Amino acid sequence: MKSKIVTTCLVAGALLLPIAGYAADGATDLTPPKSTFVKDSVITVKIKAEVAAKMSYKDRIQVDTDKNGAVFLSGHARTQAEADQVASIARGVKGVTSVQNKIAVKSDL
Repeated sequence: MKSKIVTTCLVAGALLLPIAGYAADGATDLTPPKSTFVKDSVITVKIKAEVAAKMSYKDRIQVDTDKNGAVFLSGHARTQAEADQVASIARGVKGVTSVQNKIAVKSDL
């Protein structure tokens, strides 16, 4: 009797093992890590908040952050000094590893 129950459990376990393995593989392959998204958005929001607090032309500047903390600045500024100030603000935010400043200078803004 006991050997019948043990055999049944082993067969059932052997049949369910591929299903469990498939489910585990699918979850790790298809879902992106959530910490990456949170880190990127936190850095971006911090930079935008500091630019908004210190500068009047915040709506002309775009900020993007990749998963490694690299910041990409784009948009338009009236002077090179304004563009440099935005880059300086970005460099001062915790978690930023590098800043690429692609802000174009347009004096007619």
